[in-house]
Amino acid sequence: MSLRYQINVRIILASFIILVLGGMVAVWQARAAVSKEIDSSLNLARQLIQLNFPHGGQSAVDISAWLPRFVSLEQTRHLQIQLQKASGEVVNFTAEPKRVAASQAPPHWFINLVSTQYPEVEQQLTTADGQRLTLIIQADPIDEISEAWQESRAFFVSLWVMALLTFGAVNLVFNKAFRAIAAIVDGLKAIEQGSYQQKLPDFAIQEYDHIAKAINHLTTVLDTAQQENSALTLHSLQIQEEERQHLSQELHDELGQSLTAIKVMAVTAKNPQADTAQITDAIISICDHLITVVRSMMRHLHPLVLTELGLKATLEDLLNHWASRQPDLTLILHCNDAVDHLPPKMDIQLFRVVQECLTNIVRHAQASEATIRLDILNGHLYLEVADNGRGSTVADLKAGFGLSGMRERIKSLGGDFAIDTAPQQGLRISATVPLP
Repeated sequence: MSLRYQINVRIILASFIILVLGGMVAVWQARAAVSKEIDSSLNLARQLIQLNFPHGGQSAVDISAWLPRFVSLEQTRHLQIQLQKASGEVVNFTAEPKRVAASQAPPHWFINLVSTQYPEVEQQLTTADGQRLTLIIQADPIDEISEAWQESRAFFVSLWVMALLTFGAVNLVFNKAFRAIAAIVDGLKAIEQGSYQQKLPDFAIQEYDHIAKAINHLTTVLDTAQQENSALTLHSLQIQEEERQHLSQELHDELGQSLTAIKVMAVTAKNPQADTAQITDAIISICDHLITVVRSMMRHLHPLVLTELGLKATLEDLLNHWASRQPDLTLILHCNDAVDHLPPKMDIQLFRVVQECLTNIVRHAQASEATIRLDILNGHLYLEVADNGRGSTVADLKAGFGLSGMRERIKSLGGDFAIDTAPQQGLRISATVPLP
């Protein structure tokens, strides 16, 4: 069920209820107004009769002169005046018959709702020639009911017009709103397809304009993130190719040449006149060199100590390695023993983050001291690497791929990554990772 349909149904129901309630109020007011007018006319008639017939109608009165003047009064237009003779004959003295145009005549149901029982006034009169008559005054509210019907009909028409205007105005507003919603939905579909360059236009409706600006900001962030991820992926592939090229070169230069030399020495050793002891010493020397090369390659590819001794020992070995190469840099490690029980996936990612941090400190920070903290608290692992170096600016942070790679490693673990730095204030990298 669409929003437009629901709102239109509610508007129609509300208009119907308003019309019903307004009709009830109009009928009640019309009934009260007619009753009040008729009562006023009857009271006036009683007062006039009492004034003209102070002795209860026993004095002789010229009926033919008084009654036409009484009937012609404006206040008696809602009354039907009759004279009843002693013989029972009834003479109607209403001045003019009440005639209502067919177009203005109230319907019977309205007359029945508005009308009520009205009292009847009777007065005994004696004419100058001694004839006794009965003056009968009855309510005739048809013209008052007609006036009430005209007012009620105008009220109903006004309600209908207001309801139609409200319905039309609401639909105009919703047409505009639905066009904005359609544009927003189209924009979201474009985002779903990866078209982050498409922007939503400005909307006249403030709420939709806020939504459009938020979506445009989202697409800008997504576009930036996509570009960064693409650049990071290309950089990772480039590094991978460089590492493969480096390993291939090392295998060719070190292993290939050393194995060729061992083979030549082994062939030479077959000669009975060869100096076997010297050849053996040379082969042992070449094998020791190969072992050193292979261990270096293995350390570069994956630290075996991480699998054998755990993360803490691996970090200590890493710090010792850098301390031997950078004697002017003081490295401090605060590490909880519980980190040795982390999953292998988390171990290698945290190790690579610390390794990249130390590499950046050595290359760029110009620091004299760096501290690595690794702790577990409340089901989360907290990592912090801080130095007292020259710090960095926002532009410097976005220049390379090291920080982006670290951020992606932490995000792959479901954690949060933050950087706090300022020129000449050092740099602090912190990460929070939930434990499985």
